[in-house]
This record gives sequence, structure tokens and C-alpha cells, in this order.
Amino acid sequence: MTGGDDVSRVLDGWVARVSAALGLEPANVDATLVLDLTRDVAHGVARPAAPLTAFLVGLAAGRAGGSGADVHAAVETVLSLLSSPDTGPDNAARA
Repeated sequence: MTGGDDVSRVLDGWVARVSAALGLEPANVDATLVLDLTRDVAHGVARPAAPLTAFLVGLAAGRAGGSGADVHAAVETVLSLLSSPDTGPDNAARA
């Protein structure tokens, strides 16, 4: 894969496959939102926190009803934690 269009096609295909396998509607998946969230968590907390956070956001959104608005609300909650003074790589060792 060499370009952004190639990556987008691969991601779109993957989202479609996984969504079908899980009984979800791929049109309801905001991949950009999730990728931005995981980037911010990886850089603001620790790289391994990114996939765990994505899982937790999905779990919380599903419990709240599973709508796009539920996903956005869960993401906003997590993003608000990133601005907390006790978040970040320097504090990961203390946890």
C-alpha cells in the first residue's frame, strides 16, 4: 500500500467485512473518529492504551444503545480524560 486511497479502500473493505461478521451496519462506523481517538490516546497515554480504549468506547456505546451519537459521547468522555493532568506517559509508570 502506497497511498492514502489504498489505505482507505483497505479500511473500508475491512470495516465492511467485520461489520457483516458482527451483524453491524458499516455505514454507522465512523472510522475517522475511532482512528483519531486511538492516535490521541497512543500519543497522550501509551500505545497499548489505544486499542484497549477503542474496545472500551465500543462497549460503553453499545451499552448506551449503540447509535452514532452514543459512540461520539463515549469518545468525547475519553478525550476529556486526555486533558487531565494525571494522564500521559509520565504517569503510566505510577499506575
